[in-house]
Amino acid sequence: MKNRPATIHPDSDPAMQALLKRLSPAVANSFTTEQLIALASVVGARGGRVHAIDVRSTIKLPFIPFSFYLVFLMGKNRRRLNATEQFIAVLSMLFLIALACTFVVCFLFFALYLLKSALGIDILTGYSTGLWDWFKS
Repeated sequence: MKNRPATIHPDSDPAMQALLKRLSPAVANSFTTEQLIALASVVGARGGRVHAIDVRSTIKLPFIPFSFYLVFLMGKNRRRLNATEQFIAVLSMLFLIALACTFVVCFLFFALYLLKSALGIDILTGYSTGLWDWFKS
């Protein structure tokens, strides 16, 4: 927890302002300075950060007495990763690179096949995948 200077009022904190805006004015104005300081220490621990992508949704399925929530946040990571998180980050990056390479190779094969067909080169006599006919139409 960060120590806040005594001269700064807690409701000047952007995270606290966002919290107080979500409350009704009567409730927001009823907090004492001591209560606001206590709330600011809790809200400040979360950081009150704004994410580049912030998608929050609630899903209510029929015949189920409760609902599910979905949260997708994306932004710059400002914290240190532990060893497990670093390992997962490396694996994720390798997976994305492999996926991108696979996409590029498939696209190149497709382009080369179309080029071969356009030039009239027939590698396997009497066999066609139908891609050239699809592409021409």
